[in-house]
Amino acid sequence: MPAVQSPCKVLVSGANGYIAIWVVRTLLEKGYAVRGTVRSEEKAAHLRQLFSSYGDKHEVVVVEDITKEGAFDEAVKGVDAIEHTASPFHMRADDPDELIIPAVNGTVGILKSALKYGQSVKRVVITSSGAAILRDSPTPSTFSELDWNEQCLEIVREKGRDAPNMMKYRASKTLAEKAAWEFWNTHKANIGWDLTVLNPPFVFGPAINAATTPLGLGTSANMFYNHVAHPNSSGATNEFLASVGTAWIDVRDLAEAHVISLEKEAASGERIIVSAGLWKWQDFIDAANTISPPPKLATGGLPKGNPGAGTGHPSTVHLLYYDTAKAARILGLKYRTIAETTKDTLADYEAKGW
Repeated sequence: MPAVQSPCKVLVSGANGYIAIWVVRTLLEKGYAVRGTVRSEEKAAHLRQLFSSYGDKHEVVVVEDITKEGAFDEAVKGVDAIEHTASPFHMRADDPDELIIPAVNGTVGILKSALKYGQSVKRVVITSSGAAILRDSPTPSTFSELDWNEQCLEIVREKGRDAPNMMKYRASKTLAEKAAWEFWNTHKANIGWDLTVLNPPFVFGPAINAATTPLGLGTSANMFYNHVAHPNSSGATNEFLASVGTAWIDVRDLAEAHVISLEKEAASGERIIVSAGLWKWQDFIDAANTISPPPKLATGGLPKGNPGAGTGHPSTVHLLYYDTAKAARILGLKYRTIAETTKDTLADYEAKGW
């Protein structure tokens, strides 16, 4: 028996976000009813318009501050499952707590609400990150779901505001996920729902959220635009393009993973790395230059970099590998390729006049 199946109702937090809006769309396409939360009526308007054809199968509610006590109390009532994706991801935080407090309190807050008022909830799926698993290493390393990123916590503890912004972000994801598992393990004897956590790496692919400029895409998607859709890769050197890159997943595949994680009984109590594989910026650039006819972009053309210098080059080094055996066993995902994601993403930019 599936843990949850359509036409059940699913709560999706931060439903206007780059990942979450694809989760909403995928759920609706598969026959689920969806209640999305957003921070303002303005953000709700785009969702209502985008999914208007689904009628009363889709609703949006406003939760202005996800860190407030009881913020999700009303939202969790009457839903069968929860997809919690709302968490800040940006590189502008001065104080680490700008990222850590919303990430931790938002995650624990929705679980508290589910504990109190989620009588019909059967499963909660949380979007964590590979950031909660990996650590920087000078030599190639393979990480699995057994690994936790203690490195970022030590650096943020030692350096505080002076810690690198990426370490602040990683600490927020690590602490939020740890808090989720601690909460579930403390209360699981008294609740009727179980917990699944997904740990994706970099997320790329077309956007259906209300971004009117590339700046509104979100951090990883905006990085893709800057490096793959600008003639000079926004000033990045050829060496940078050939050497920088870790692991990735298409946003649509991640949304599919979220839905499958609701349905698969075996996903209960599991953290699951979902990754399509390795990448360097040069790989996406090479894929972009094979598209025929070439996309017509407002940036004036595509970068070239150093063709062939990416993942397949003998001198290319990857320091980060993920063991994705668990995802293959439980979720059975089929991942899009770099070529597919690149083609679809550039077509999206062209359609938007970017």
